Amino acid sequence: MCGIVGLFLKDEALEPRLGSMLTDMLITMTDRGPDSAGIAIYGADNPAVSKLTVQSDTPDQAFATLEADLGAALGLDVRLRRKDTHAVLELPRGQLAEAAAALAGINPDIRVMSSGDTVEIYKEVGLPTEVAERFDLRAMSGTHGIGHTRMATESLVTTMGAHPFNTGPDQCLVHNGSLSNHNRLRRKLRREGMHIETENDTEVGAAYLTWRMQNGATLGEALEGSLIDLDGFFTFVFGTKDGFGVVRDPIACKPAVMAETDQYVAFGSEYRALVNLPGIEQARVWEPEPATVYFWSHGDTSTPTEKAA
Repeated sequence: MCGIVGLFLKDEALEPRLGSMLTDMLITMTDRGPDSAGIAIYGADNPAVSKLTVQSDTPDQAFATLEADLGAALGLDVRLRRKDTHAVLELPRGQLAEAAAALAGINPDIRVMSSGDTVEIYKEVGLPTEVAERFDLRAMSGTHGIGHTRMATESLVTTMGAHPFNTGPDQCLVHNGSLSNHNRLRRKLRREGMHIETENDTEVGAAYLTWRMQNGATLGEALEGSLIDLDGFFTFVFGTKDGFGVVRDPIACKPAVMAETDQYVAFGSEYRALVNLPGIEQARVWEPEPATVYFWSHGDTSTPTEKAA
């Protein structure tokens, strides 16, 4: 049992409140997942900048000279913003792969939490309220985000085992459920060149969706493919640079509820995660159908896609 939340903003006036609203939603789901928590926030897109969010168990030492060391290794201007055990490294657009490789040489104990142009992921062991306070998540702004409270079933309670999992630029997944074929699929994806760090089944699900999109699938097609290729029970919320997608397995035994207004689309494992959102009383509220893909994109202002697989 885990808790998932997601919020996609249509109204730009709400963007300064994204972190605060997502944090309230996440904390409401504490009893569904008290082991660890995490949030992916998609912020403003600076066309000149890409970002790596990194983590260290010894941040005072690891981050002390990291800005200068990475800049020297790349021969580029690098900026570091630290938040507790995490730091966001800002570098010129198009240098993500080179920066991640250089980091491994500078300090192999520094872990990459997220990579992309707009996404920042913050996750740690602890109660959601503690994690939110450590990273000052309420103060963050953005266009959309997803979050997760974890009750561990498939792997150890560690920072790396917490959600969201980032497996492609600006792509990440949160998951409630259990995948039964993740060991076999992990081996296949690694043979295909996908980088998978943990034994967590959710990271395999994230890598699968990234792999499908790297091979030409749209987000909708990748989510449809998960209904065929992934065994087990799952509710997925998958974040991208432009929005997020939702899918539940054909049995749909894991709870999920959605709400939509002119200002936002919201997802929660339970309705109580949504009750404090503005205008929720007038929202269209529904339970996502089994084996049906839903996705919303800031690049498409039309009615969201809903497709039964």
